[in-house]
Amino acid sequence: MATQVKLPRLGQGMDEGKVLQWLKGEGDSVAKGEELYEVETEKVNVEVEAPAGGTILKVMVDAGETVDIGTVLAWIGEPGESVPEGDAPSGNGATPTAPEAEAAAEPAAANAAKAASSPAAKAAAPAAHSNDDRRVKASPLARRRAAEQGIELSGVSGSGPDGRIIARDIEGLAQAGASAGAAAAAAPVASTAGMQFAPGTERVELTSMRRTIARRLSEAWQAPSFILNRNVDMTATNDLRTRILKGVAEGEVRPTISDILTKACAVALRRHRDMNAHWNEDSILRFDAAHIGLAVATDNGLVVPVIRDAHAKTVREIAADRKALVDKARIGKLQPADFEGGTFSISNLGMMGIDSFTAVLNPPQAGILAVGATVDTPVVIDRRVEVRPIMTISLTCDHRTVDGAVGARFLQTLVEHLEDPATML
Repeated sequence: MATQVKLPRLGQGMDEGKVLQWLKGEGDSVAKGEELYEVETEKVNVEVEAPAGGTILKVMVDAGETVDIGTVLAWIGEPGESVPEGDAPSGNGATPTAPEAEAAAEPAAANAAKAASSPAAKAAAPAAHSNDDRRVKASPLARRRAAEQGIELSGVSGSGPDGRIIARDIEGLAQAGASAGAAAAAAPVASTAGMQFAPGTERVELTSMRRTIARRLSEAWQAPSFILNRNVDMTATNDLRTRILKGVAEGEVRPTISDILTKACAVALRRHRDMNAHWNEDSILRFDAAHIGLAVATDNGLVVPVIRDAHAKTVREIAADRKALVDKARIGKLQPADFEGGTFSISNLGMMGIDSFTAVLNPPQAGILAVGATVDTPVVIDRRVEVRPIMTISLTCDHRTVDGAVGARFLQTLVEHLEDPATML
C-alpha cells in the first residue's frame, strides 16, 4: 500500500513550512531515510528524509508552496501502484481537477463576500472572537493570524483538508476586507503593488525566517526591560586564552575570548538561577543547567543556536561546539534541535569594531548579554594611570522575570570571573 509523505512538525511552534525543492522527482526510486525534499521552517532550512522506500508515485505539492503541518506532500509506493483517491488535500499546491477547482473557489468567494460586510471591511475595530471559534477546525497559524486581524473563525470557510481553516484562508479574507474597507472609505490604499520606485530599487520577498525574526523581536520589544552596563578589565582573560592556546594541538579548534565568556556566563548563571530563567505568562521557570544561545549572523538573517550544558564543559569543548554550530548556521544546515532549550543568550559584535550596544531580548529568556570590542584604555589603578584592555558588556533583562538588583549581582559575578578566571573553578 502506498505511503503518504506528510509535512512533519520540525520544531516547537512550527505551524507551516515552505517546500523549497524536491531532491527526488516523480518516478524516481528512494530509500527509507534518504533525503527527499528541503523545507523552509521559521528558523532553518531542513532536508527531510523519506518515511519509506519505493518509487515516488506522485508529488502533490510543488516547490515554492507553503503548506500546513500534516499536509500530504507526496506518495511513495510500488511502481505502477495507484494513489488512493480522496486523500489529496485541497489548497496544498496540488493541481485540482475542474470540479475540485470549482469547489475550492466556493470558500474563497464566500470569504470575500463576508469580508465586504465584515467589521474589518468597514474599517471598524477588530471583531470580538466568539466562543464558537474554539470549536472551529483551524491550524494554529490560522488562529494566530485571525486573532491579529480581528477575524472570527466561525465565519470563515476553510479550504484545507476536511474543511480545516488554514493560514491562506485568513490572509485572503484580510486582503479582501482591506480592499473593501478602503473602497467604502473612498480612500487610497498604501501598497507597494502600484507604487513607482526609482531605478535600481530592489524588492526582496520576506522569508519565513525573516518573518519570524520580525515577529519575535516585535514581541520582545513589548516586554518591559532594562539595561545594565559594566566595563571589564580583560587582562586576566587574555592571559588565560594565551595559556589555553599553548595546549591546543594542530588541527584542533582554537578557543576565542567569546568561548571563555560563554563559560564565565554559564558558571555565573548557575550561581544566579534567577537570571537563568524563562517568563511563562503565569509562572517563571528557573533552570539548573545553563544552555547558552549564541547570536550568529547568516546571509538569511540572525539565528541563535544553543551550546548545551555550557557550565559543565571546558573552554575547549565549548569552542568545538561553537565552531560546529556556526559552520552549520552559515551553510544552512542547522537542525531545529540546535535552537531549542536556550536559557540565556550572548550577542557579540566586538569583532566588528562595535564598542557597545544594547541587545534585544530573546523571549522567553530573562536576559541577553551584548559584548563590545576590547579597547586599550587608560585607567586609574592605585592612583596611577595605566593602559588596560577594557571591554564593555551590556545586560538586557526582562523586568517581568528579574529586578535590577538580580541583574546587577549576576553582572558583578560575571565581571569577577573575567577579571579573575580562578573564581570560575
